[in-house]
Amino acid sequence: MIGREPKRVDWWQVQEYIHRVESKKRYPVFHSAIVFKDCWDERATTHCRMFCFTEADSKSQNTPINWVCLTFLTPERSEDPGTSRAAASTHTTRFKRNHMNRDNFNTLGIIEPIQRALSTENISDPTPVQQQAIPLVLGGYDVMGCAQTGSGKTAAYALPVLQILLKTRTSPVRGSTRSLVLAPTRELADQISGCFSSFGRHLGLRIAVVYGGVSRNTQISILSRGVDVLVATPGRLLDLMGDRKILLGRAEIVVLDEADRMLDMGFIPDIKRIAAELPARRQTLLFSATLPPMILELAANFLKQPRHVEIASSTREDPKIEQKLLFVNREKKNALLMRLLADREISRVLVFTRTKYKANDLCRQLSLKRVKTDVLHSDKTQTARQKALQSFHAGYIRVLVATDIAARGIDVDDIDHVINYELPIEPELYIHRIGRTARAGKQGTALSFCDASEVKYLRQIEKTLKKQLPVWKEQPFHSPGVAALGKSFAGKLHPDRVSGHRPSKGKRYSGKMAIERQSRGGLSAGKSPGGNQKTA
Repeated sequence: MIGREPKRVDWWQVQEYIHRVESKKRYPVFHSAIVFKDCWDERATTHCRMFCFTEADSKSQNTPINWVCLTFLTPERSEDPGTSRAAASTHTTRFKRNHMNRDNFNTLGIIEPIQRALSTENISDPTPVQQQAIPLVLGGYDVMGCAQTGSGKTAAYALPVLQILLKTRTSPVRGSTRSLVLAPTRELADQISGCFSSFGRHLGLRIAVVYGGVSRNTQISILSRGVDVLVATPGRLLDLMGDRKILLGRAEIVVLDEADRMLDMGFIPDIKRIAAELPARRQTLLFSATLPPMILELAANFLKQPRHVEIASSTREDPKIEQKLLFVNREKKNALLMRLLADREISRVLVFTRTKYKANDLCRQLSLKRVKTDVLHSDKTQTARQKALQSFHAGYIRVLVATDIAARGIDVDDIDHVINYELPIEPELYIHRIGRTARAGKQGTALSFCDASEVKYLRQIEKTLKKQLPVWKEQPFHSPGVAALGKSFAGKLHPDRVSGHRPSKGKRYSGKMAIERQSRGGLSAGKSPGGNQKTA
């Protein structure tokens, strides 16, 4: 308020303050709404300017909300001109540091309102996939992008899509959308919608997200007014299309995110049904962490002369993710996990299991040990899933136990450890799991437990990574028997036994192999690990 003692700030801080105020208001704070008056600061021997922000709302107009003192060092009035030059140099350096992102994204053609949103989100530099994809999308090309999880794929298409929609701005027709983004999971859809809302906070575009597990009524109400960006999972979108609650005939841009995960989850037939309702003249973008043959076939039918953007996966060589392999007998896994969690430096941990049953059981056992834990899998209601993610993000819980449904739907900062309590059957899932840590250039650790029944999955993972994972022999529950079994299994299994698919029940191993497996401390011969458990 006016009576409050003013703060001394620099002009670059004033600009940042304006951006922060605008990000929290539904209307902009224009420079014309800033009132100045001259003053003199005897303590700093500087020329000063007093100014206040004014905001106009429905109740009052131009109400002063805060006085701030803006200082300009002047050599003529300063006791030490050298101090003035040093201060000016410091100011210039600080200004460049805080506005470096604008220069970088400006070279990509990103408009100023979106750059302001990037400043608010503390996004400093475009990632390699963003540097390559943004100009192509702005140029109107179809794009097929391949980059690892956590590389900034969402912003690579969200930023140019928002800019195109603003440039060709037309009011969306009731019950339709101007752009469509398809995501495989609810968590990922929520994450993408949040990115669009954050980046487009100054654009005034309508953004909506629809997925199953929640009431349709609110979603239908939002769609009835028409939206600029619709983020959806295929199942709920087809449901709404069947009831004629959403029309896709006016979609200008279509994005398929995590296309390989959609393939794994069996969504390709649904995507083809959705594509049949889309206009022939459109811009299509496909982004994926991997490009298996079926995805390439889908892209050939879905995209027109696409430009390719491929960033080599750094998960194999990236020193920011420290990967360790822990050979352990199955019955010792719980004790090993508790020994690791006894280290208080491990503050935020994501633990992956293959099945919902094991995730629930592990969460229950950790809770009994007074470890703040929650669980995330497909049997949980959407409200429970969102609550678990929010608690994990806010730091209320230390450990989140999840199935692979969360491997691409969790975007939580400062996950310092990812623990593969059970190795994934598909080697690509390993890459997506450990991609939850070491995000945004930070350090992270990925620990993988391996018992005798999981050696075949380990070999497929190492074949995909094209390297052997370093073994942590110093851990207290290291099993030499399982480690030796791992060496004996390398390259000896029949191809159909290590193809990434679960062998049929009763055909696990036979004869000498089963005896050796039993002697190494694995499961009894013929018993299928998790055979009666529900998969995620």
